[in-house]
Amino acid sequence: MSSFPNSQPTASASGGRRMARLARPVAQFGLNSRSVLAKTASAVLVIVLIVSLTFLASRVFTADPVNLFVGNSASTETREKAREELGLADPLPVQYLKFLGGLARGDLGRSYLTGRPVSADLMSRLPATIELGLYALILGISGGIVAGVLAAVNRGGILDAAVRAVTIGALSLPQFWIGLMLLWLFFVNLQWLPGPSGRLPIGMSPPDRITGLYVVDALLHGQTDLAIRALRQLVLPVITLALGVFAPIARLVRSAMVESLESDYIRTARAMGIPTARIWFAYALKPGLLSVLTIAAGLVGWVLAGSVLVESIFAWPGIGQFALTAIKSSDYPVIQGFVLYVSVVYVVIWAILEYVYSRIDPRVRAQ
Repeated sequence: MSSFPNSQPTASASGGRRMARLARPVAQFGLNSRSVLAKTASAVLVIVLIVSLTFLASRVFTADPVNLFVGNSASTETREKAREELGLADPLPVQYLKFLGGLARGDLGRSYLTGRPVSADLMSRLPATIELGLYALILGISGGIVAGVLAAVNRGGILDAAVRAVTIGALSLPQFWIGLMLLWLFFVNLQWLPGPSGRLPIGMSPPDRITGLYVVDALLHGQTDLAIRALRQLVLPVITLALGVFAPIARLVRSAMVESLESDYIRTARAMGIPTARIWFAYALKPGLLSVLTIAAGLVGWVLAGSVLVESIFAWPGIGQFALTAIKSSDYPVIQGFVLYVSVVYVVIWAILEYVYSRIDPRVRAQ
């Protein structure tokens, strides 16, 4: 028998070490396991509250969906039968509890218009929204950063005045009006680009699905002509959305760059003979990147979730157009599914942004 009773690890000690090993990967990313659990719980609570408010508002402030199926002149018996088939005959608290139960199981219900599960309808339209939003974000963010840097470097010049004019116009004019003007100019008058006929010209079949993005899928299948046609359909809606991303990014970058270019460390970098482009993009731009990240995160959510009117103008078969149709017809399950999608998008984006902040700025990690 050993004379050292504590030489053998106890069950609690081994369990503690096991938990420490499991938590180590989380700590390596600058995160705390308790903090992660707390933030996850709060995010879920926010999503449930938002969707619950939408559940109540959609039933109070929208038209009765029964009229969509039986008309306003139908008999009381017919209306009650339709209400039972749609699941609207129960009292509102009962409907709400059923909705929460379905939400916990991942069941968003069935669309009144299509008769299909809402999750299936949303997933079938998600690639169209992602394709439109992805290209708009790439164009808007990259163009905004470059334009902001060049405007700051040429402060007071023609390029600076042009960038400021474009950004002021893009911020002040409604997005749908910009889209309509682009259609009027490039489709109606000049006939350089196709009109609002969706993701492909009428009569053309989409490529076999790999990613769901028509341009990418067509290129992967070697269908160059189809990829060009799909890209032409994207030009006007992408420019419309990209302008909304470009304007705030360009203005923010310009303001940050003007302040940075007057700093002592920039004068030192110039005196050391560092290339001008490196000074602009590696030194002067860096102090303003946190602000750019913050506004870019909100713009990502806006593009992926809020491009409802742009999709409607260009007949783009994405989630935004689907949601607008649901609002017009009081399709409660689709409205709730769309709000859930928007909530999840924003929660995920801000969670990623907070993680990026913690990696860039140690002061955020310590909080």
